[in-house]
Amino acid sequence: MLLCRKDLFLVFLLFTLPTSAEVEVAAGCHRGSVKPFVNFNAKHDAEILHKAMKGIGTDEDAILMLLAARSNDQRQQIKAAYKKAYGKDLVSALKSELGGLLESLIVALMTPPSLYDATQLHKALKGAGTDDDVLIEILASRSREQIKDIIKVYKKEFGGKLEKDISGDTSGHFQKLLVILLQVGRGGTCDLYAAGEGKFGTDEEKFITILGNRSAEHLREVFDAYKKISGSDMEDSIEGETTGNLENLLLAVVKCARSVPAFFAEGLYKSMRRAGTDDETLMRIMVSRSEADMLDIRASFKKMYGASLYSTIQEDTGGDYQKALLYLCGGND
Repeated sequence: MLLCRKDLFLVFLLFTLPTSAEVEVAAGCHRGSVKPFVNFNAKHDAEILHKAMKGIGTDEDAILMLLAARSNDQRQQIKAAYKKAYGKDLVSALKSELGGLLESLIVALMTPPSLYDATQLHKALKGAGTDDDVLIEILASRSREQIKDIIKVYKKEFGGKLEKDISGDTSGHFQKLLVILLQVGRGGTCDLYAAGEGKFGTDEEKFITILGNRSAEHLREVFDAYKKISGSDMEDSIEGETTGNLENLLLAVVKCARSVPAFFAEGLYKSMRRAGTDDETLMRIMVSRSEADMLDIRASFKKMYGASLYSTIQEDTGGDYQKALLYLCGGND
């Protein structure tokens, strides 16, 4: 049971937040399936895209093959070159020529990462009902620098503060942990033993605070010590003591602390192996992780589910949309 015995608090007392620079997941590592194209020429690429959309019919293959093989920064340069050469906005041109899921995927690829995340969060908050899963996925998995950028872009694009919008659309401990995850200036120590009488209900807030404020490396040490003392994995304890969106968020934070690629491998599996494909989640993960850690996600997927991500996408999708996803996947395992 989570935090149901006083000696479990000793686990947390053993560990305080490191004051030195923290280890951010995947920081400085290029484990993406999409890398900057070596012989890149923005003007030439703009010409290829223009020809692909010119005249009767659209060459979808040329469009998706080119854009899936360029980094996001290179796509922004192509967009600028296209505007200069043809006086049109490339994204608007692509939207007019494409449709359905392929259009959504290509537009996502053309969006700068921070703006893409900010837009997804805004949509999750301002749509019909709050999409908790999107809030959980993005805020539990992004690095501090990424969160900083998202907050800035959100304010610039939507004229409001992300924290205020989240606070206005959520409540309780779920809201508190989301807000903690938004705070980029974190530090200090946390004496959980002194927080109460060792009952989860008393110390839920302290528990949430420590999960939201500790580095991934630090939390992994806590989880290991927790299991030695309690005999339970942290995930099992969370599942036994919490429910609903708070349970999902706590589990996401723990899973991301253990392995961000495994967290996204699970997300991809669920998006394709439940009744009907969750294309929004599938697209969001494939786009946002293609330059970050897709190679590691593929390895985690194969290890966890005994099948390759590539073959699973092949089985669950079709057409040009499938081709684009497979390009982003980067290969079969």
